[in-house]
Amino acid sequence: MASENTTVPTDVDPSDFIAQVEHNGRREDAEVLLDFMARVTGLEAQMWGPSIIGFGRYHYVYESGREGDFLMVGFSPRKANMVVYLLPGYDDLDDELARLGKHKKGASCLYLGRLSNIDLSVLEEMVRKSIASLEASYDTFPR
Repeated sequence: MASENTTVPTDVDPSDFIAQVEHNGRREDAEVLLDFMARVTGLEAQMWGPSIIGFGRYHYVYESGREGDFLMVGFSPRKANMVVYLLPGYDDLDDELARLGKHKKGASCLYLGRLSNIDLSVLEEMVRKSIASLEASYDTFPR
């Protein structure tokens, strides 16, 4: 079955996207996260859809037969929060979340205000753990 995922890689330069973020603090934090994620993952940034900066890619196949590719980790400087995406989610990150600092979480979304309110070394642990989990369970590329 073909992929139904509408969030797909684009040719937009992530730095150009970040430069257009209106909120000064969110733009500054996005610049930090761009360098941070590249360093931690060892992967190149790529825009996914109009507003997500992703790193790496993995291929999923659901029991229903739906399959596709999605980013391994990423972030989006949204108006209300910086949103961090760690796939496959946050179920195994309770210890890290307790140490992270001020945040809210969704299934695969971590909502942060400013980066100054969190411990970036804990976020690094989370990113590394997330990537290791994906690599153990899915076909990932490029690696």
